[in-house]
Amino acid sequence: MGSLNPMLLRSLSLLRVRLHHHRIGFGLASAPTRRFFCTESIRAAEESSSSSSADSSTLRGVLSVNEAPKYPRWDDPDYCKWKDKEGEILRDVEPIVLLAKEILHSDRYMDGEQLTDEDEKVVVERLLAYHPHSEDKIGSGIDSIMVDRHPQFKHSRCLFVIRTNGAWIDFSYQKCLRAYIRDKYPTHAERFIREHFKRGSG
Repeated sequence: MGSLNPMLLRSLSLLRVRLHHHRIGFGLASAPTRRFFCTESIRAAEESSSSSSADSSTLRGVLSVNEAPKYPRWDDPDYCKWKDKEGEILRDVEPIVLLAKEILHSDRYMDGEQLTDEDEKVVVERLLAYHPHSEDKIGSGIDSIMVDRHPQFKHSRCLFVIRTNGAWIDFSYQKCLRAYIRDKYPTHAERFIREHFKRGSG
């Protein structure tokens, strides 16, 4: 019998732990007063935060100290409509954005190399055609599209139009994208551009 005592004690300990966990789980599921506790905790945290000058200075310009944080509501029809449209625009432009980034930032093309016919067709039709000054960029006509270093910013690579007369000129794919989005999604374009494009890009 003495040799069974440790096993018996271990079983009792496990039983106590299970019962304790069961009581806690049941309490969380059934006790409505837990919500009051959470509300009080949040209020206390907010009061503590507003009394700290260091915290308020960190939040200055992001949240007003006098106002509670405003979170978007998924039951707001306008917000849901915006998120649906945002997703639609993202799905639309994602393939051309990925292609442009791969052309410029991978080893797919060396400096001074011309695009393949397939890549050139996509870049001309989905990007260059929408550039705000596409006619000026194309000039006498397109001989090819090239990747090379920017003439002023040597660390940056960009796309160039090589014209039929031998001249060449750079163009920003982000300017093309912005113009495309403004043309196709005029109602939501500015918000999308503001939220998804870096300032100063194009």
